[in-house]
Amino acid sequence: MKKRPVWSWMLYDFGNSAFATTIMAAILPVFYYDVAAKGVQESLAASYWGYSQSIAVLIVAILAPVLGAISDYSAAKKRFLRFFAYMGMLASVLLAFVGEGDYIFASVLLIIGTIGFSGANVFYDAFLPEVAEGQDIDRVSATGFTLGYVGGGVLLAVNLLMIMKYQWFGLSNGLVGTQLAFVSVGVWWFIFSIPLFKNVVEEKKVQPKRTQSYVSIGFQRLGRTWKELKHFKQLLIFLLAFWLYNDGISTIIKMATIYGRDIGIDSNSLITALLITQFVGIPCTFFFGWMAGKIKPKRALIISLFIYLAIVGLGYFMTSALHFYILAICVGFVQGGAQALSRSIFGRMVPGDRHAEFFGFYGISSKFAAIFGPFAFALVGQLTGSSRLGILSLIFFFAVGIILLFILDIDKGVEQAKQRTNPDEKPVLRV
Repeated sequence: MKKRPVWSWMLYDFGNSAFATTIMAAILPVFYYDVAAKGVQESLAASYWGYSQSIAVLIVAILAPVLGAISDYSAAKKRFLRFFAYMGMLASVLLAFVGEGDYIFASVLLIIGTIGFSGANVFYDAFLPEVAEGQDIDRVSATGFTLGYVGGGVLLAVNLLMIMKYQWFGLSNGLVGTQLAFVSVGVWWFIFSIPLFKNVVEEKKVQPKRTQSYVSIGFQRLGRTWKELKHFKQLLIFLLAFWLYNDGISTIIKMATIYGRDIGIDSNSLITALLITQFVGIPCTFFFGWMAGKIKPKRALIISLFIYLAIVGLGYFMTSALHFYILAICVGFVQGGAQALSRSIFGRMVPGDRHAEFFGFYGISSKFAAIFGPFAFALVGQLTGSSRLGILSLIFFFAVGIILLFILDIDKGVEQAKQRTNPDEKPVLRV
């Protein structure tokens, strides 16, 4: 394993995670509510943000199978990675030009940026087996994930200072600091992409013969895996649970800040709380991995989802910044753990010779499922005129997910996977 390509690959995660923290989760939601949607009825501002998130996820979900096919059948992964990454970087920078009442412009840039961020990740992930092999894959993947937490958190901390202590940077007010924060995301992402573009060399290998369009290949593979699930009943139960509770988790991540702003919590407290979530999540992810070894993964995952139910309840009754800080700590405690445990449970029940196929389906199908949470939040908030009822709608996603997990028999799922595994094939895992 060559260290330079590995570190170059991991540094991309350090850079692009700034989009997830500053744009998707922390600063843009507040800016959208206070500036871009100024003059719009308050509950509608939160709803419009939710609809924008759902549209972005829908487009990403439709593109994902096609991009996956391109990744497997094309010798131009780096070219596509650069194209989508530049799309996300440019959208981030252009957000600095959004003014009062420009919520449609802001929504369009959010959608374009999300497509760039997610599209680039398809090709970024595909490079992992080329920079690491065998047992190194898991370690490199986990280290990249951790660096993403750190990189996104570090820039978010700087951006928070630019907004709260704008005088330190010679700025006239916090709004200018916010605009520069958007620019900094694009610049940060670009700088830490350079090592990957320079040092990671795409393997020149014979590509599979292609007789159909990328669209046909992508969706045919998706449909084929879906049909195969009838042989993996326990895996299907888990997937149904995962689609539901993971939609609830992603909705909390995307909607928490604008929801907090809608109920009157000041913007600085909201962004500070999201920063807390970022750094609490690093050690707590490892804690849940340890706990899973003590009480079994399913129990640890169910515990994390009960905590999410409590988070939804706290969110409904939340009235102060202190409440939001408590909520942020709770989210940080379970967010990484729930995602890591979900992935490990799924991996146990997948045929050993078809990891790439099933993990691809796992990622793509979860993107389709993630459309409904923000949409439900937005729709309930718009119909009732209360975003508090919108957040309460997430109880359904977590409650049904927990019920399905209680039904799940992981040991039986592992046995079903063994029965469908070809003993002559070696497992190939693309993380």
